[in-house]
Amino acid sequence: MGIHTFSSRDFTRDVSAAKRATVDGPVFITDRGRPAFALLKIDDYYRIAGQSERSLLDVMDGIPGGEGIDFEPPRLQLQIQDASFD
Repeated sequence: MGIHTFSSRDFTRDVSAAKRATVDGPVFITDRGRPAFALLKIDDYYRIAGQSERSLLDVMDGIPGGEGIDFEPPRLQLQIQDASFD
């Protein structure tokens, strides 16, 4: 497993490169030469945290007093019409 380092400036300029680098291992993002953040693949994060992947509903069930929360997000109402190129 390799560790990659990106300065904040390089990270901002090429987020995709930092994301690709996580295939090899964690990516440290530095601020003024010192590690400030770590970027991980989500599977690595879950492994380190000792958790399995959880859904939003699972998280909501873990909120104290949140037992039985019904979560029904509103449906988005869109009207689609043909584009006019006149």
